[in-house]
Amino acid sequence: MTAAVPAKPDIVAVVVTHRSGSTIDACLTRLRAADGVAQIRVVDNASDDTTLAVVQRHASLDPRVHFIGNPDNPGFAVACNQGVRDADAPWIAFVNPDCLVDGDTLARLRAHADVLAAPCLLGTELVGENGAHDPAARRRDPDFAAMLRDPQARVLAVPRDAAQPLQRVQAISGALMLLPRTLFDRIDGFDTGYRLHAEDLDLCRRAREAGAVIAVANDIVVLHVRGVSSRTRPVFVEWHKHRGLWRYFQRFEAAHRSWPQRVAVWTMIWTRFPIAVLRRASQTAG
Repeated sequence: MTAAVPAKPDIVAVVVTHRSGSTIDACLTRLRAADGVAQIRVVDNASDDTTLAVVQRHASLDPRVHFIGNPDNPGFAVACNQGVRDADAPWIAFVNPDCLVDGDTLARLRAHADVLAAPCLLGTELVGENGAHDPAARRRDPDFAAMLRDPQARVLAVPRDAAQPLQRVQAISGALMLLPRTLFDRIDGFDTGYRLHAEDLDLCRRAREAGAVIAVANDIVVLHVRGVSSRTRPVFVEWHKHRGLWRYFQRFEAAHRSWPQRVAVWTMIWTRFPIAVLRRASQTAG
């Protein structure tokens, strides 16, 4: 059963940019043409490329587009919260500048929410330019103590269940997510202690603990051109990714672990940091 698409647009699309010049034009063009979008908020974190000019052009053409420019880069979580505060639509869609939605993507996702008739945080299937499926679309919570015992526990991806149009999971990707403003306000938005990465895992966990359904719409596919703004900054990206993982551990798991386990988790996370930097740098060079 599928709910009817809401007749009145009631979604604010929040887009956080940083050096997103290669994709932001396509992203905003598609969002402006998308069903259900009442407002668009673009929050820029100190871009020094063509991003600002592109966003300003879209804002001049469409009154739904508001632009917020940060003189520095306070991080993804801070910027997401800024975008939400600048709007008043009852539904919030966080859309990465490298996600290219179809005209019915957000309206169909919104219809799934109506069918659930419960507080929810919803994502979609995500595919890259090469057609590869993004494993971050469906995830389970990290269990760092389990990772110490079994390296396979580091794999958070959950297989797609084709039999379920709306598949319940523990966590979805922050690249594209939809939730009601009432839920976002109730859990106090994104935790601004994260700078980059793991803030979506944190948001999903707190939403779930607040009684919300976390799910992926397997029948909606969105093109995700991953990592456009981070390809030239492997050290910056991996530093904040690993810092985010440590913060997540501290928030949700550390209190239940012995001090030797906490030391072991810290060592595991930061031992992988230089390896991850080298891997990301080699991928960029390739």
